[in-house]
Amino acid sequence: MKIRTLLSPLNVEELYFAKKTTVVVDVLRATTTIITALYNGAKEIIPVSSIKFAMKISGSNQMLLGGERNAEKIDGFTLGNSPLEYTEEIVKGKSIILFTTNGSKALVHAKFSDNLFVASFNNALSATNKILKTGNNLEILCSGNNGMYCLEDSVCAGMIINFILGKKENVELDDASKTCLILYTKNKRRLKKMLGETDHGKILLAKGFNNDIVHAAKENIYNITPQYLEGKIKI
Repeated sequence: MKIRTLLSPLNVEELYFAKKTTVVVDVLRATTTIITALYNGAKEIIPVSSIKFAMKISGSNQMLLGGERNAEKIDGFTLGNSPLEYTEEIVKGKSIILFTTNGSKALVHAKFSDNLFVASFNNALSATNKILKTGNNLEILCSGNNGMYCLEDSVCAGMIINFILGKKENVELDDASKTCLILYTKNKRRLKKMLGETDHGKILLAKGFNNDIVHAAKENIYNITPQYLEGKIKI
């Protein structure tokens, strides 16, 4: 098995992902939010790459608009990008159209993958098991921060890599994957503190999203692995 980690969606074109198995990571906060929403009973998540398109396809009482711009809820949207907003009372049975600065765009960017999974610290072990069942090589796509590198996604990628190495022999890592594994090993006992020290974590803390950091740092609390199929993410 070969694992390649992409530290930003900008590193490759969309068609690069054709016939590949991919897992997208955006710990702060899109993939954490998607996993939480689906665990709490959302019917599906529809990731989009622009606010304009999100507004265009919304139009049903069974659809909610969720997302953020500059870490804050978008005017006219029902929900922001805090996973703690996506409670069972609000999302159960609903379709959610999601636009975020990084994560939703990364998911759309990788849409040609044969298998496209969603992961965060909250479900890394479940995602690992799902990935291994495909029997394929793996692309880990870190969503990054406005096209730039971010630490938290690399550490989560390292967690997934660590789990795979514990379950499978003869795994070949590229340089970025080796680096992510080192970063995970260094930070695995201090995930919450690490998240608060990242560039984006500092922004969230300054805006009062302390509890989002706490939630995002929780390891393997959900035994689900959302998958993107035909424009929609479902369990």
